[in-house]
Amino acid sequence: MDEPVAFRSLLIVFAIAFLAPFVLGLTPRFRLPAVVLEILMGIVVGPSVLGWVQVDLPLEVLATIGVALLFFLAGGEVEIDRIPPEIARIALFGFALSVVLAFAVAFGLAAAGVIAFPVAVGILLVSCGLGVVVPVLKDSGQLGRPFGEFVLTGATLREFGAVLLLTLFLTAGQERPLDRLALVAVFLVSCGALALTLRLLTRFKGLSEVLYRLADTTAQIQVRGAMLLLVVFAALAEAVNLEIILGTFFAGMLVMLTDRRAVGPHVEFRQKLEAIGFGVFVPVFFIVSGVRFDLPALLSSPLAMAQAPVVFLALLVIHGLPAAVYLPFLGGRGTVAAGLLQASSLSFLVAGSQIALGLGALDTATASGLVAGGLLSSVVYPLLALTVLGGAPALLRPTASLTVVPRRLLTQHTKPGEPR
Repeated sequence: MDEPVAFRSLLIVFAIAFLAPFVLGLTPRFRLPAVVLEILMGIVVGPSVLGWVQVDLPLEVLATIGVALLFFLAGGEVEIDRIPPEIARIALFGFALSVVLAFAVAFGLAAAGVIAFPVAVGILLVSCGLGVVVPVLKDSGQLGRPFGEFVLTGATLREFGAVLLLTLFLTAGQERPLDRLALVAVFLVSCGALALTLRLLTRFKGLSEVLYRLADTTAQIQVRGAMLLLVVFAALAEAVNLEIILGTFFAGMLVMLTDRRAVGPHVEFRQKLEAIGFGVFVPVFFIVSGVRFDLPALLSSPLAMAQAPVVFLALLVIHGLPAAVYLPFLGGRGTVAAGLLQASSLSFLVAGSQIALGLGALDTATASGLVAGGLLSSVVYPLLALTVLGGAPALLRPTASLTVVPRRLLTQHTKPGEPR
């Protein structure tokens, strides 16, 4: 007979999921991302400190759904058809510089004896924390403005690039990179076919009307459809032996694009998906990641402890220096702030290090050092970025620090009724 589900660990995890943002809400001046506190509290209640929580099957399932939804929602932030070509070209060049720097830094650290897994570390260092960047841009009113567009596009390229590199070089199986690339091509073609099919289906007026009519009933048909697509794309990625995060990332992109073109911008739909993800599953993933965090492995190894500040500084070099390409458009302060925000990385460092650990491409001490460095970056760099721009109130002014933005970019991004 199967053992009954124990609710003790679930109770503690969901209590942390509630308390972390609530405590931060009591101290609004202390602008710490909730995900940082969730991981820290997970470490405290996990085997490394108090030992109150063990990762059992229910938590394992919830955490797996959480990481899938995390990248699904990250993909939903990508609106490729709305990125101005000028910004896309500049951000793409900056991203290419970050990739070169990431591997140069990783192999340099390996040559110096600081790390032993340069390929895995290089891939993980390519990422930028969309989960940190997007809330900062939203809260500061910069989404849809030149500064926000540059930062969001750059962060998206880094997140997507890291997912793709992880899929090519660190996924399960023994295929060569070219074979992995062929599998990714098969996956992308399949995604394109699914996207085209959905596009054709949504052109039927009757179908769109039914979807819209049932959107806010107990059927919640759009949400159910989004979850179906998430599982379909995850299963498709799994079928060709790729990481499911690649599938869920693409699913998020497709769902948001299809929703806009089929029934118009339905703001509540995005809010519902975020409520499911960030309200239930995603915090479980981060808390469980904290529970799994091997603090003794970090503290018992002087080399692993040294890796945390090294990763912290490496992220600034890898993502801060390439932000110089924004200088003619954002000015000095805007460019520095953009570089600091891009250097904030946590979500992918946590998820990617867990995947790399499972594949034997990373050891526990190095994974702990990477996550610790990511925690530092997510605490310090967003605060410094807000300080450079003069704090949150200054950010709310239409281009407070963007005095050298070309007029054509300002024209593209100003809203009706705002001065150009």
